[in-house]
Amino acid sequence: MRLARTVLLSAMLLINTSYVIASSDAHHFPGIFVGYTDAADETHFTYGFEYEYKINHDWGVGAVYEKIDDAHNGDGVTVTVAALFYHPLNNVRLGVGVGKEKLGGAHPHTEDLFRLTASYEYHIGDFGLEPTLAVDFIDGEKAYVLGVAIVRPF
Repeated sequence: MRLARTVLLSAMLLINTSYVIASSDAHHFPGIFVGYTDAADETHFTYGFEYEYKINHDWGVGAVYEKIDDAHNGDGVTVTVAALFYHPLNNVRLGVGVGKEKLGGAHPHTEDLFRLTASYEYHIGDFGLEPTLAVDFIDGEKAYVLGVAIVRPF
């Protein structure tokens, strides 16, 4: 319940930001992500937050936080990633990142992960809608993350 309130509050703050500039001039790109993660023949709802700071037109750095409540036999999984992004075209973003996958439950543990990501931004008013595909490499296994981020550049 607390997480749901946090997501709702974050969405409201993101929507009500009064200072907005064109995304080509923006440096800050916070977003809310919803989608699905497919790993080990199981598919689970995934939600989280992402942030990118664009250093210049081509490069950015950022962070991703994702939560998968029902994964790992209902114990839940949390993913955190630090990423480097490259923008080869105006609305295209390619990323590479390193991070951690934290598994919950009776025997919690953390695994290192390596992530590759690609997204395309559609501009809708002051917002960006970014369909995203990511592949996580974790301990010799792959997890596929597919979803959409709602981004509010400033």
